[in-house]
Parts: sequence; C-alpha cells; structure tokens
Amino acid sequence: MATQSENQIEYRHGTAADDYDTFLIFEETLADLVRRLGFTGEMSWGDEANLAKMWQARRPLYEHLRQTAVQFWVAQQNNKTVGFSRSILHDGVLELTELFVKPGTQSGGLGRGLIERAFTNEDASNRIIIATSDFRAQALYLKAGVFPRFPIYFFDRTPEPVPFASDLQFVPLQNEPETVAMLGEIDQDVIGYRRAADQRWFLANRQGFLYVRNGRPVGYGYVGENSGPFALLDAADFPAVLAHAESTAHAAGQTEFGVEVPMVNETAVTYLLSRHYKIDVFMAMFMSERPLGHYDRYLVTSPPFFV
Repeated sequence: MATQSENQIEYRHGTAADDYDTFLIFEETLADLVRRLGFTGEMSWGDEANLAKMWQARRPLYEHLRQTAVQFWVAQQNNKTVGFSRSILHDGVLELTELFVKPGTQSGGLGRGLIERAFTNEDASNRIIIATSDFRAQALYLKAGVFPRFPIYFFDRTPEPVPFASDLQFVPLQNEPETVAMLGEIDQDVIGYRRAADQRWFLANRQGFLYVRNGRPVGYGYVGENSGPFALLDAADFPAVLAHAESTAHAAGQTEFGVEVPMVNETAVTYLLSRHYKIDVFMAMFMSERPLGHYDRYLVTSPPFFV
C-alpha cells in the first residue's frame, strides 16, 4: 500500500526536456476521452510506430507552445510526469492551451493545482480556453471563472477540386514583419486581439493566403496537413474561401482536408454540409471569462490547442 508521501504531487516549471512526455500524456488522455465517448475505431495511442510518426509532425507545435508560454507547469508523482498545464498571453488575453492529467492518476486536487498555476488572471484583460467535452475538466474551468460560449466541431472530407466564382484575389502570404502587422489588424477585428508570435509561426509552418477585394485585405487563411486559422471581415466569403482551400489541398496531394468550425459560424457550417463533409466524434467548447470577438467569421486553428 502506497504511503501518503509516495503519492505526493510535486509541481515544477516545464522545460524543453518535457516536450515528449507532455505529448504522450495528451495522446493518452485524448484516447481515454474518445473511448468514453463511444469511439471504437483505431487510434494512435498504443501504436508505437504511429505515435513516433505523429511526434515528428507535432514537434514544431509543441516547441512553439513551450517557447511562447507565459506559464508552463508539470506535475510529478513518484518522479514520473502525471500532468501538465500551459498558457499563452497575447495582447492581454490569457489562453489555457493545455491542461491534461494522465488517466488513472489518483490524487485529489491535481487538476486544480495545475490550473491555479497556469491560469491566473493577474495580467489578463480576458481569459479563454478551447476545452474538451470532458465534464470533469469543464467543472474546473467553470470554477476558474470561464463560461461556455459555443461548441467547435471538426469537419473533414477527401479534398476535390471545387469550381467557384468570386471577386476575391487569393494572394500567397509572405513571412515578413509587414504581413504580421496586417494580419494583426484582421485578428483584432475578428477574434478581438492580436497574436504576432502565433502568426509568425503560422507563416513559417503553413501555406497562407491573404484574401483581397478591390485592393483591400478582407481576410486570411492557412492550408496544409493541418489547416487554419481562417479569419474574414465578411462571413459571406466563406464558401469561396473554403472552396479555394479544399482545391489547394487537393492540388497538394492531401488525402484529407478538414477545418475546426465554431458552430456560431452558420455560413461555414451550411457550406460544409452542402459539400458532404463529415463531422468528427470529438467536440470542443470555447469558453471565456467575458465575450469577445466575432467567431461567426472565424475558423479555429487545427489541431485546436489555441484559437
């Protein structure tokens, strides 16, 4: 029988050495959640070769999350990592990017200890989370003072070339300071805050397009193996933007194209259903301390670690 001292949780700041362990905890926790939701198909967890391949694809994202984190905490029990939490602060908006505890870990208050360390509101004008549908986690978030605003569903399909008519110009984005500043203006209008560090990472890791009408930028979007985000000044442009994105994915030889959709974006939902996109079993919830942004004109970053 384990003693109290053996079960004691220790918290410390996370480092680069924790990247792979946090990846494994996330994958194990996600697999446990989708099983509890009734999913019986194949998953990456338990398949070492697939996990190794996924880690190579996800490694740049985990490095970015760590490098831009304002708080990164790791919980250890018996010298083993059993949970972690991380948050980013952009333009006064604090976002909890991750809070995951290894399934089966027995320690009351572990999740609370992690969220209290990474999600304090001392320097934030607002706080947000893209939460899983796990009600135990959502209870923690509610107690922390954030509330559900809308669900986020993942829509995907095999990409095809899609004919469309539009007066938009689709201009490839260049990774330059002027581009980051311009995208920041669009972000301010659509999501309610700027996030230069994230935009620099998107520009370096995804194929981005600026949407221009009559010489004026009216939105942007990123396409690739992981798509998004997409932000538009006018939601009516989503059919053309999504047709262009799917066609681009097809031309690049992708076998799957998908987007993370705030369900308040009725224009995007209607279009995607008309194209017979499938809805994934996994659902997320956008939660915030106070309302912000215009997410009826937005598609979330995929995978949805952050907005």
